[in-house]
Amino acid sequence: MYLPGDCRRMRHSGQQIEKGAGCVASTTSQGSEGGLALDPMHQFEITRIIPIKFGGIDASFTNSSLWMVLTVIAVSALLLLGSKRIVPGRLQSVGEMIYEFISNMVRDTMGDEGRKFFPFILTLFCFILGANMLGLFTLPVVLHPFTVTSHIIVTFALAAMVWLGATAYGFYKNGLGYLKLFAPSGTPAVMLPLLVPIEIISYLSRPVSLSVRLFANMMAGHTMLKVFAAFVVALGWAGIVPLAVMVGFTGLEFLVAFLQAFIFAILSCMYINDAMHPSH
Repeated sequence: MYLPGDCRRMRHSGQQIEKGAGCVASTTSQGSEGGLALDPMHQFEITRIIPIKFGGIDASFTNSSLWMVLTVIAVSALLLLGSKRIVPGRLQSVGEMIYEFISNMVRDTMGDEGRKFFPFILTLFCFILGANMLGLFTLPVVLHPFTVTSHIIVTFALAAMVWLGATAYGFYKNGLGYLKLFAPSGTPAVMLPLLVPIEIISYLSRPVSLSVRLFANMMAGHTMLKVFAAFVVALGWAGIVPLAVMVGFTGLEFLVAFLQAFIFAILSCMYINDAMHPSH
């Protein structure tokens, strides 16, 4: 099985690729020769920037790592620049709006007891929102856009962190009483054999649903934008229609980027609230 980069290098060098080796021929919009290649999945490819290996572990600094660093820098700049001004500027106003928005979310979902988790939820929301938004901008020649949240390994790591943290805190705060979460108060005893397995399966699936929701929405949206962008170029003057559709989809993608960060953050608040009050 060859990696996508290996397949392209073999094609460019004229090497013969064995049948069934795992390489898929590129699809083109105008036949097998010439024309514009439609490769909407190429934007999700991980490429090494600085190869790093520890024994048999590949810890290379990749384009995904780079965009994570850029996301942290951008979010930190937004929240910190001008934060001491009496009269807030534009950046400070946006930062204060985000701060107040997350503060109200934490208070409404977890109450005053959940205020200690505010820094974590704010950091989580800002990182996801920043990663989603930065993936929609292109820096010509300098950087090719890359959305780290379009990879399931990233979103699952974030979801697993939330789920494991909430579970650990639930047992730390309530002991074995945390297991009351799987048997809600007021449930008839005859229903427990049916309800408890359903609740356990639902609880164990939380990190999967949380991660797949974010990953699938970002990947699908970016793939759609790439397809319409290819049609705009391929159709020339007739590409005005897909261009108009692409503009509409771009606006929708900005909305989706915010909504997915919001959904991830508010579900995280709900999971932590379950850890604090398992019998509710």
